[in-house]
Amino acid sequence: MFAHNKRLQYTVRVSETNPGLANLMLEQFGGPQGELAAALRYFTQALSEDDPGRKDMLFDIATEELSHLEIIGNIVAMLNKGAKGRLAEGIDSEAEMYRAISGGGNDSHVTQLLYGGGTPLINSAGVPWTAAYIDTIGEPTADLRSNIAAEARAKIVYERLINLTDDPGVKDALTFLMTREVAHQKSFEKALYAIQPNFPPGKLAGRPEFASVYFDMSQGGPELQGSWNSGDKWQSVSDREDQYAVDGGDGSASVGLTAEEDTALNQMAARTLSDPDAEPLTGAELGAGTAPISTQI
Repeated sequence: MFAHNKRLQYTVRVSETNPGLANLMLEQFGGPQGELAAALRYFTQALSEDDPGRKDMLFDIATEELSHLEIIGNIVAMLNKGAKGRLAEGIDSEAEMYRAISGGGNDSHVTQLLYGGGTPLINSAGVPWTAAYIDTIGEPTADLRSNIAAEARAKIVYERLINLTDDPGVKDALTFLMTREVAHQKSFEKALYAIQPNFPPGKLAGRPEFASVYFDMSQGGPELQGSWNSGDKWQSVSDREDQYAVDGGDGSASVGLTAEEDTALNQMAARTLSDPDAEPLTGAELGAGTAPISTQI
């Protein structure tokens, strides 16, 4: 059960309207790294979570993300206030209004014309929000890692938005939202490491003969080594001959067929056999025609 409080989690103070900036802010409203995607990601994870501690944490953070959606939505609405009324009432000349909504060099004219300067669930390029942004797989050790990465991506987008505006009130609110992404990363990482063991994700261990092998498959340039591909914990394989058929087989693909399936496949292969000695005249060759002969007078 949800109960809405009309007071925002953080006060929004916008110095002046700016439809172009409002359009960019939509990235965190209806974009892939935005607050709606985060809220629904964690809410749906909480519903199916069996651990009481993680369930409580996910519900708490999901609900906070909804409050962040409200904050960023209010920023968008405030930045659009001026142009919204002027466009709706047609109080400016056509040329002045066109410059006002398109002078920012982005797609703010789209959100002004199609959505009346509102807060549509789209990203800054006008792409509608989709549940495909949510990549929950139902395994806590995998989902928590994905959540950490999602919060990291959202923090970076907030950093970029902060760098785009000189409005002190907008910067202040965005800095709060960015900081909360850091706090959520810490909670998710603590929850992940409270599960022991937590790597590799899931229940099944990897096959030991392949779990610590590094295949050096990109060759021909600088070969850099570090803890990610060398040392006592890795077996590095650079020889091309040792990089295929690593199971000890011949590296081919095979399947067991019934006699009926084998007969049908042989019939198909015979019917569609290509003649390597054929020299057919193609439509492309017919369409090429004959090049005109130039004459010089």
